[in-house]
Amino acid sequence: MGTVYLGLSPGERRVAVKVVRAELVADPGFRKRFAREIDSMRRVGGFHTAQVVDASPEGERPWLVTEYIPGPSLHTVLQELGPLPARTLRALALGVAEALEGIHACGIIHRDLKPGNVIIAEAGARVIDFGIARAVDATALTRTDFLIGTRGFLAPEQLTGAPLTPAVDAYAFGMVLAHACGAAPFPAGAELESALRMLPADLSAIVTACLSSRPTARPTPEQILEHLGGGTAGRAGDWLPPAVRTMVGLHNVPTITAS
Repeated sequence: MGTVYLGLSPGERRVAVKVVRAELVADPGFRKRFAREIDSMRRVGGFHTAQVVDASPEGERPWLVTEYIPGPSLHTVLQELGPLPARTLRALALGVAEALEGIHACGIIHRDLKPGNVIIAEAGARVIDFGIARAVDATALTRTDFLIGTRGFLAPEQLTGAPLTPAVDAYAFGMVLAHACGAAPFPAGAELESALRMLPADLSAIVTACLSSRPTARPTPEQILEHLGGGTAGRAGDWLPPAVRTMVGLHNVPTITAS
């Protein structure tokens, strides 16, 4: 969609500045999508997402400024360090489920939940990038047969063109946890329950339910939170293993501004 820069607000707070690619600016459909992303982010807010600071969807080069969340993406963490321990998985599940609860409460479906859109910060997981989010009651702005989302995290109904519900985010949630524990991508021919045995029993049960082929069988974020509870998630900072905490710390190092 564009390039994201690290910037400073007038009060010298770090922000993330997304500037749209030049070749997309002339596409009115894209401008609608970008404006919708901004609207979605402003509506959701909440502790587990990135707050909008300012935006200009109608500018010569549309841009969006959000708070800077100091931490790597879950994708980067898994790529560099491998599967996460049980305590971290539980806190991750609670944080992402709480984010989805807030997103869905605003009548919005994220539609592209994946490790690259989850930031691992010291205080907890944050869900970002509402670039293809849509209001539940909105008319799709995409053309027919144009697949939106990331393969490997798409619910079956997203692949068949069936009506979408917030349950597609539950499916993606299950896949995110499966990747975070090292179970996914699933080996060819592997049974789901067998592949998820490396998860704690309660998390395995939730992920199995989230990956149901039937949308109505998947739990809501509220049901996930109720099932897992929050007592064992750990305090801020305690949920991260040392190697991940080091990665997060590197994102908190003050930057040097060239003169």
